[in-house]
Amino acid sequence: MRRKKKAVDTLPEEFSSYEEAAEFWDTHDTTDYHDASRPVKMVSEFRGRHYEIEIEVGVAEALRSQAKREGVRPSHLANDLLRQQLATLTSAKRSAKHTRAADRRSKRTPIRPARS
Repeated sequence: MRRKKKAVDTLPEEFSSYEEAAEFWDTHDTTDYHDASRPVKMVSEFRGRHYEIEIEVGVAEALRSQAKREGVRPSHLANDLLRQQLATLTSAKRSAKHTRAADRRSKRTPIRPARS
């Protein structure tokens, strides 16, 4: 069974305002006007990644409040706090690993050469 081709309104040459364009595109599908489109060259710049994490409401409120006192955005404060905490954890982990290795070395029985 063949589909009937739907009637498509003529695309206006120009719109008199953004509102008129918005009204038109709110009721029309851009894929119906593929022949009227043309490729455009575009350059975009990667500005970094953003991550979303869930935090408790109270933590978010405290973060906003502290950021306001410091005159920074909450995202910058959160980034700084996380970086500091991770550095502390990494440092503590390295220290604990070093301590465990030293403990293992001190528990070894030294091998002494046999006396002749």
